[in-house]
Amino acid sequence: MTTLLNANFGQRIVIRPADYRWVDSPMPGVERMMLDRIGDEVARATSIVRYAPFSEFSSHLHSGGEEFLVLDGVFADEHQNYPPGSYVRNPIGSSHTPKIGKEGATIFVKLHQFSEADAAQKVIDTNAESWRQGLVDGLSVMSLHEFEGEHVALVKWAPNTQFNTHQHWGGEEIFVLEGTFHDEHGSYPKGSWLRSPHLSQHTPFTKDDGALIYVKAGHLNT
Repeated sequence: MTTLLNANFGQRIVIRPADYRWVDSPMPGVERMMLDRIGDEVARATSIVRYAPFSEFSSHLHSGGEEFLVLDGVFADEHQNYPPGSYVRNPIGSSHTPKIGKEGATIFVKLHQFSEADAAQKVIDTNAESWRQGLVDGLSVMSLHEFEGEHVALVKWAPNTQFNTHQHWGGEEIFVLEGTFHDEHGSYPKGSWLRSPHLSQHTPFTKDDGALIYVKAGHLNT
């Protein structure tokens, strides 16, 4: 049976840390918090994956591509170690065998969401990359990937920053990495995930703690 979780991309979805429900993966010591999913073990999926210290995951092929951001600990495979803040894109046809060390690891990961023409392999240490000025004062942007209208970036919000009301052409997806993100619909602490559909709109802002967010836009217009 195909798992369908938050599979209607025309629907606005908000998941906060209080909503997390961890489920075991097929491998010991590896748990998932599923955010959206279409499929079974091989699926179009967005998840938070938590690896216990010294856990492993079996070798697997990325038949639809893999994108992940290391949230804490150190993710590792046969290619290298990826400390917190590592942004990785493994294109369609790539493969690896995760093997985690003593620190354990937690990653935000998206599977089976690549265009077949998007063949870029990327490993970016976001701790070492430069920021550019955003569209308003208090906003800094680190671009991570762009392809066929899809844009992926980290956005740093200074405390008490107000952004313009804007519409999401192709939708928008946000994962809050630090601080608290706000808009007229609610407040979203660290660990919150928001998915807003094509042509939705909002007016985001921060308060005294500011925010750091992962944002992907332009990928939900179908």
